[in-house]
Amino acid sequence: MNLKLIKMSSPYKSLLFDMMDEWCASGETVIPWAIVRSDYRDFENYMKNLDISEPKEGFVPDSTFFCLDTDRNILVGAVNIRHRLNESLLLNGGHIGDGIRPSERGKGAATQMIGLALSECRKLGIGRVLMVCRKENTASARSIIKNGGILENEISKDGAVWQRYWIEPADTAEA
Repeated sequence: MNLKLIKMSSPYKSLLFDMMDEWCASGETVIPWAIVRSDYRDFENYMKNLDISEPKEGFVPDSTFFCLDTDRNILVGAVNIRHRLNESLLLNGGHIGDGIRPSERGKGAATQMIGLALSECRKLGIGRVLMVCRKENTASARSIIKNGGILENEISKDGAVWQRYWIEPADTAEA
């Protein structure tokens, strides 16, 4: 599997629709939230709302990338990188929100995608990276740990237990 992060653009529109149609049909919550904050079927508006450069109150600047498997020419997932943390993100959001479409889980894509996202964090000047996942999401925790994540603690919020992992720049492998 040869993966790379891309910014969404017109040449990838059909790949986006394929991924999002599958994900939405599954009935699961789509993560990262950034890829569903506007309707992907209204592609022009969708493109305008993928990244936040001038955030409204309660939000921070962010960048959204999609993960392309260049061998098969499909999108396998997406990551949203928050350029800094606010109080809410510090508790249970983190710098990176990531998700893999249902049909691509369990194939190692998440681990590779997180590694690529960490490289993007370095480009943005983000040193120490926080990643957070629900305690019961053991697959996500494994992907974070494989990328150097060290569990700091667990917190309870809104009836869920969240695990907070920090990744130091020296711990990340170059993608």
